[in-house]
Amino acid sequence: MARIGIVGSEGRMGHALAAAIRDGGHEVAGGVDRGHGDVAELAAKSDALVDFSAPAALQATLDAAIAAGIPVLVGTTGLEPENHEAIDRAAAGIAVLQTGNTSLGVTMLAHLVREAASRLGDDWDIEVVEMHHRMKVDAPSGTALLLGEAAAEGRGIELAAHSERGRDGITGSRADGAIGFASLRGGTVAGEHTVYFAGPEERLALTHLAENRAIFARGAVKGLGWLIGKPAGRYTMPQVLGL
Repeated sequence: MARIGIVGSEGRMGHALAAAIRDGGHEVAGGVDRGHGDVAELAAKSDALVDFSAPAALQATLDAAIAAGIPVLVGTTGLEPENHEAIDRAAAGIAVLQTGNTSLGVTMLAHLVREAASRLGDDWDIEVVEMHHRMKVDAPSGTALLLGEAAAEGRGIELAAHSERGRDGITGSRADGAIGFASLRGGTVAGEHTVYFAGPEERLALTHLAENRAIFARGAVKGLGWLIGKPAGRYTMPQVLGL
């Protein structure tokens, strides 16, 4: 049984994580959220931290985990390059698992997308379409970007140089080799993602539908169980599944 501290404990994911931690036979060491609670004190009494809060809170989480010498799972989305640089620095001293989506199904979907992209020719266009609840603040979703990265890896290209987003007006024809993104927002959708491979006169669609946030919490707990005891380094969800 591990004692797991939750950063972002009062949000919807925070509550789902608390339930999943207990269901998984572990103990909730405590939580902090939006200035309430001290993350350093939380880390000192935890075997691991899980952070689903906001990019602005990430550095404090990493600093606390480093000081306590414990691993941390980062599920926060909307990360900027400087956040990833901070994770790289932290991973020199502790085990860090960072992912745009902790769902085991999405992890497998990314694997399938990478495989499809590597085997289908460049004449197959790739589009990533996602839909989330009306309260989500970042777009494309972290999962959509994760899937786009998987497609880019399969093609052997850099996503940043081949990404098309926010089409509007007279945009001209689609760029060869582009990976397109479309984001939909509305209602209470927990998360829907489809990667389309559109070839000459045929299409392949790979889809994941999230019915409840509990799937992300369960995946995070599985990831934490795998992460505890690992040496310092930066880890990913595919490693948790042995992919």
